[in-house]
Amino acid sequence: MPSLFRRNKSDVATPEVLEEEVTADESRPKSYTPSKRELGQTTPKRQATGRRAAEPAPANRKEHMKQMRERQRVERAEASAGMRAGDERYLLARDRGPERALVRDIVDARRTVGTYFFGGALIVLIGSTVQIPAVQLASNLLWLILAVGVVIDSVLIARKVKKLVNERFAKTTQRVGSLQIYGVMRALTFRRMRVPKPRVELGQAV
Repeated sequence: MPSLFRRNKSDVATPEVLEEEVTADESRPKSYTPSKRELGQTTPKRQATGRRAAEPAPANRKEHMKQMRERQRVERAEASAGMRAGDERYLLARDRGPERALVRDIVDARRTVGTYFFGGALIVLIGSTVQIPAVQLASNLLWLILAVGVVIDSVLIARKVKKLVNERFAKTTQRVGSLQIYGVMRALTFRRMRVPKPRVELGQAV
């Protein structure tokens, strides 16, 4: 009959095992913190959050084309809205950079003769076709006034662009002449049609 007080050989630690455990504990620094794995604790896996739900797989080619057109429409709308708002991610290369944003503010903060140029040119074109000397003379005078006004306004814009860019971006790598042309071309566009849309009010200090 087996004795109740007999020890199982597996329960008795051999000197070699005890020596290994002591050596391992002594080799660890006092500030050592055992990991949850060493303590026998399990850590639940993290759940992926914040990801866009996957679209259902299209059942056929027609459904696939429909989904693709919808994605393209959404992307175009997002890009157009971002471009109008002046988001650097969606701007064209010609509109990117803090220097060009400053040039846009310079132009948008003032009334420019260029915004009336195309409307005046249309009036001049119509007036020049009328076979009345007085109307033709008035059309020619209007054309001259518009042309001189655009030239003067462009010179003033170019001078202000050069001054402010040199003051605020002394180490810019962009050519000042290119920025001046950029400002003049924007000044020739109707304010409501400018892209990116103006972010400053008329008369606001820049």
